[in-house]
Amino acid sequence: MVYHDPAILEKVAPWLTDTFDKVTQQEIKENIAHNPEELADSFYKNLEFGTGGMRGVMGAGTNRINKYTLGKNTQGISNYLKTAFPDEQLKVAIAYDCRHNSKELAKVVADVFSANGIKVFLFSDLRPTPELSFTVRHLQCHCGIVLTASHNPPEYNGYKVYWQDGGQLVYPQDQKIIKVIDSLDFSDIQFDGDQNLITYIDKEIDTEFINASVHNVSFGVSKETKEKLSIVFTSLHGTSITLVPDTLQQAGFTNLHIVKEQEQPDGDFPTVASPNPEETAALKMALELGNTLNADIVIGTDPDCDRLGVAVRGDNGDLTILNGNQTMILMSDYLMNRFRESATQPPNPFVGSTIVSTPMMDVLAASYDVECKTGLTGFKWIAKMIVDFPEQHFIGGGEESFGFMVGDFVRDKDAVTATLLACSIAAEAKKEGKTLFDILKELYLKHGFYKETLISLVKKGQSGAEEIKQMLSKLRLEPMKEINGSKVIRVEDYKTSTSKDLITGVETTIDIPTSNVLIFYTEDGSKIAARPSGTEPKIKFYISVHEQLPSLSAYDTIAAKLEDRIAGIQSDLSV
Repeated sequence: MVYHDPAILEKVAPWLTDTFDKVTQQEIKENIAHNPEELADSFYKNLEFGTGGMRGVMGAGTNRINKYTLGKNTQGISNYLKTAFPDEQLKVAIAYDCRHNSKELAKVVADVFSANGIKVFLFSDLRPTPELSFTVRHLQCHCGIVLTASHNPPEYNGYKVYWQDGGQLVYPQDQKIIKVIDSLDFSDIQFDGDQNLITYIDKEIDTEFINASVHNVSFGVSKETKEKLSIVFTSLHGTSITLVPDTLQQAGFTNLHIVKEQEQPDGDFPTVASPNPEETAALKMALELGNTLNADIVIGTDPDCDRLGVAVRGDNGDLTILNGNQTMILMSDYLMNRFRESATQPPNPFVGSTIVSTPMMDVLAASYDVECKTGLTGFKWIAKMIVDFPEQHFIGGGEESFGFMVGDFVRDKDAVTATLLACSIAAEAKKEGKTLFDILKELYLKHGFYKETLISLVKKGQSGAEEIKQMLSKLRLEPMKEINGSKVIRVEDYKTSTSKDLITGVETTIDIPTSNVLIFYTEDGSKIAARPSGTEPKIKFYISVHEQLPSLSAYDTIAAKLEDRIAGIQSDLSV
């Protein structure tokens, strides 16, 4: 079947010219002749920047990750840097993860920057994303790039852009850069790099990063206490193997057991269906080893080492996986408690969270007289808080999607330091005859039992994108008046920046950047958020419910009640 859609073929035509290499042209010709669906999906739009940079399937086309789409981005950023810093010797840092073609694409990006006269610091081998954020500030770079698709499937890769503060690009600067990129033609890309401007970096930066990580989680936990904690760790075939074991060892956690079958970096992720620690199945091998060794804690990180999944002993002694909200609550409570106990307390402390994360963060922070700032989904918005409020002291921040950041020495979610923090909390708990699960229940008793779940619906391709668009459109045009028998009392629409009280009819303005997110609040305290993923072909529904926990012995009863409420909400959403 030969493809005949004129709109698609018009976008294809330039890719069959001498601007593009023969391999790329041949792939496109094959799709024209034999794979029309692939051709359409490869060219129906330009790959866009989302929540965590630009991610997509690798291949030829405008909607694919390849040397040309990334080269055009890099050329546009080069042009913008020259305008933004006209009198400075420009410097960028580049890292990459374990995915197929990451090393080659990182070199393409380095060549384009250097061809534009920009000094490049390129990691000689794969490294975690948080180390790139650290490196940008450590080497006083103007910009940083990491080639990663985080926890997406093996056919994906991606491109994250960091600015000189170490945080990812945010509005409005990202729009200015995108405008420059969109003004370019693929023939404008300068691929012929100046190798004299490319410096390879590795161990010297590792040492500085590990030292900073250990320093930021130095809370006086004794050597003996640390050594008694039995830890199982898996890198899920990703980059964390390059830093996490060394960081734990240097901090004094020597009772460490690594899942050997998942230790080797591998872009095929052969032992898991998905290398995502948010999914229980990804930690199966680690949990099995944890049970064999009777470990106290099991930790797994995603391929670029910015997210972590944590499992600890529950009431029955079995390993129980904590969700991202629970991990965030435990870590935030520990940090705020240590901050309160410190001899010198910087003024105006705050923690960061996101609009789809647990409301318990606000309650918890208030109990410590610490402000909780809330931003859009994505750690770039938490990093921006640090820049926007320099007069305040940032303690830490997290989001429901298994990310956490300790202090501000890294300006993105950081599974290296968060792993160290989780182990520190677990070690202290073990010394007191407790587990992290025990501490979590105590927090529920004190602040209320909050329970959350995430429902993700995969909708692939052009038709899937349209279906997601229609689902959100329907929620706006036909808003729910009641959910699981409880009246909807407030609706927040982040696309229009409006919050409407449905009892009084009063509308107020939401003072954060716009985003395609809807949040419904009900009379019984439930919170339901809907948003399309910015990095995957999914629409996500975030459900949060809560009740007071009258006693620790009532935990199972209240947990069951909240599960029933979540099931009822899910039924009403028809998801």
